[in-house]
Amino acid sequence: MDLISLQKVDESNFIACFDLKLGEGQEKFVSHPVRSLAQAYVYYKQCTPFAVCCGGEVVGYVMVIYDCDEETYNIWHLMIDKAHQGKGYGRAAMKLALAYIRTKPFGDSNRVLLTVDPENHAACGLYRSLGFSETGRSDEDEMEMGLSLTI
Repeated sequence: MDLISLQKVDESNFIACFDLKLGEGQEKFVSHPVRSLAQAYVYYKQCTPFAVCCGGEVVGYVMVIYDCDEETYNIWHLMIDKAHQGKGYGRAAMKLALAYIRTKPFGDSNRVLLTVDPENHAACGLYRSLGFSETGRSDEDEMEMGLSLTI
């Protein structure tokens, strides 16, 4: 597999993030990076938006945010462009996001949460394979999954 990296979204790559495309029917599973980057702007003191890159090309997007009230890290809006899905880039991006969280950039927590639509079988399978499990909580129509990181 090609080498995947996470690059902080900045003036050099935000347009490429805006241009990412979801596959047919996937818009119900993940917010577009334009919305996500607006949230990143609002929560700039507690989050980092990343372009998922392969060989210098932006192939996806993911955001890491710290919930100050719950003292947990959250992974928001992981998406891989429809032209690059099925290549393992989502798994690689998740592993890199978890490695970033292990550096504790916003707070001293080992707890990572995310929400996922239970109908998004590919994402649910990916998250479970990385050690996430259902917490029993939900956010609207999405189930929450959590992971306790080991250092």
